[in-house]
Amino acid sequence: MTTFDTMTNHKIHEGRNVKRFREMLGIKQDALAADLGDDWNQQKISLLEQKETIDAALLQQIATALKIPAEAIQNFDEDAAINIIANTITNNDNGAVVNNYPTFHPIDKIIQLHEEKIALYERMLKEKDEMMARLETLIERK
Repeated sequence: MTTFDTMTNHKIHEGRNVKRFREMLGIKQDALAADLGDDWNQQKISLLEQKETIDAALLQQIATALKIPAEAIQNFDEDAAINIIANTITNNDNGAVVNNYPTFHPIDKIIQLHEEKIALYERMLKEKDEMMARLETLIERK
């Protein structure tokens, strides 16, 4: 039996998937209950999330409230997703890895900082010249 066969025989827990999608979307149990109607409350959502299978009509209503396809809840297999992610990252596929230490040439950084300092210095000189001109105007008025 291959790993794929093991994954396909794995039973999907629909209630747990509802909880996972709800949490990923940042929706509280109370809010989902309110979207489902007056006969729903937080406790009922909590019990629903413990059920392995959910009636198809109710599942569709939940999916509509979460704004996701019902198939996403029915087919999401966390173990398979983790396996796919793990295989993607460990197969030397650098496209899946974020480089938090990008390379740059230190001289370019020094030049950039130097240019920023020059611009600041020029702005300060301009402000000083403007202030001197205002002071001279005030002195001449007296």
